[in-house]
Parts: sequence; structure tokens; C-alpha cells
Amino acid sequence: MPEEHSQPANSLTQVLGQSERVKDIVEECADDLSSVNAGLKRELMDEDISPAVENALEKSKAVEDKVQDASKELSLVNMALKEEVQERAILQEKLAVEIKQGDEARHASLHDPLTGLPNRALFNDRLEHGMAHAKRNGISLVVMFLDLDDFKSINDTHGHDVGDIVLTTIAGRIKQASRDEDTVCRHGGDEFLYMLVEIRSERDITTIAEKIIAMVKLPCDIRIRDLNISLVISPSIGIATYPADGMTADSLIANADKAMYQAKRNKSGYSLFADLTL
Repeated sequence: MPEEHSQPANSLTQVLGQSERVKDIVEECADDLSSVNAGLKRELMDEDISPAVENALEKSKAVEDKVQDASKELSLVNMALKEEVQERAILQEKLAVEIKQGDEARHASLHDPLTGLPNRALFNDRLEHGMAHAKRNGISLVVMFLDLDDFKSINDTHGHDVGDIVLTTIAGRIKQASRDEDTVCRHGGDEFLYMLVEIRSERDITTIAEKIIAMVKLPCDIRIRDLNISLVISPSIGIATYPADGMTADSLIANADKAMYQAKRNKSGYSLFADLTL
């Protein structure tokens, strides 16, 4: 719960606490005044009371009545304050739930439910921002299009639940191989997109591509139902660079896709769009 939402209720609780302390003091004064008046009446009961003393007793009794009335009114005010505090606490709890649900809904709308990676919508947003940053600073940005070779055979042979385990495992490995400032996205099926920002040289690109390939090709040891299998998956990666290979998000992704198919045909692991023979 953000602090700004809890401050009003906390302030109201403090006011209620202060009001309760005032009420206790007023009630104590009323009791003391009542005791004093009762004592005076008993002491003067058998004596002749002068008009002045009688008038003073009447005024004292009037003050006592007012103090008692004030104590009752203060009790009513405090009851209303307590109800207000309770209502606000309920509202704050509901608001906290709504905020959490909103955050969860927003996260779900921008992330792949299977792998937890950003989805295409979030990737596109970050890619647009990344290209704008690269343009302002005169630097390069890279999009990698990654496809898992013969992934369909895994689903056909072992079932989609095994395929899902492979996808989540591979997604985690690609994420692990990436840098904190980059974005890995599940494009759909067995395809992933990877945006690299602030790239200084082609060697930086190929080094990361080779690292991803090595991590993806590590055996996937799967134990599910009565299966105990080890699968080795090879990726094909296509690489497109902004601004040389495309000035828009769609053109960069499309050209990285073309380079990926070239890598798949050549079984080369990765291919640069700039190296394609057009």
C-alpha cells in the first residue's frame, strides 16, 4: 500500500486517540465535580443556606450538567470517528486489493504466461524507446530473432507438456545470457526476440550470439510422468542492426527473421542480415 493512501487514516486514528483522551479527562472532571457537589449538599443539609451559597450550588450543578452533557456528546463524536476509521480501513484494504489486481492484470497483459518473458507488445514498446535512444546518441541497436530448430518434433514425439518445459528452460537460459539493460521476448511458439542496446561493435554482437547458442544447446533433462529424457536443442539466430538494417521496429524484426532463415538453411547458428545476398 503506498504511504499516501495510509496517511489520512493514520491522521484520523491520531485524532481519535486525542479525542478519547480528552473525553476521559472530561468524564473525570464531571465525576469529580459531581462528588464535590454531593459532598457540599450533605454538609450544608442541616444548616441554613444563604441565598448566595444556594445560588453558587445551583451554578455548580449547572456546570456539572454541562460537563456531563459535553462528555456524552464527545462519546457520540468518538463513536462516529471510530466508524469513520473502520470504514476508511475497509476502503484502504479494498483499494490495496484493486491496486494489486491492476498491477497483476497489467503484468499479465505485457508478459507471456508460459515463460514469464515480456510479450511482443512490451517488446515493441521497449524497441521503439531503444531506437529513439540510439538515434539521439548516435549508437547502434540490435534485434536478434531466435528460432528453435526442429522444435515441432519434440511436441509430436513427447507431447506439448514436455515442449512447454523445454520452452521455459530455454527462455530462462536466454534471459540468463542476456544483459540487464537488454530485453528478451517470447515472440510466439518456439520463437524469441532479443533486443541489445548500446552495441559498440560487431564483435559484441557475435559474442552474445555465440553465448546464447552455447547455453541453449546444453542438454534439457526432463523428468515428467514416466519420462526421463535428455534433449539437446539447437537454435538459429538472425541479426539485424539499427539503423543500417532497418529504421522501424517492423523492418528490423522482419530483416532479423530473414537472417534467421538464412542461418537455419546454412546450419550456421547465426547470420547477420548485412551478410545476406539480396
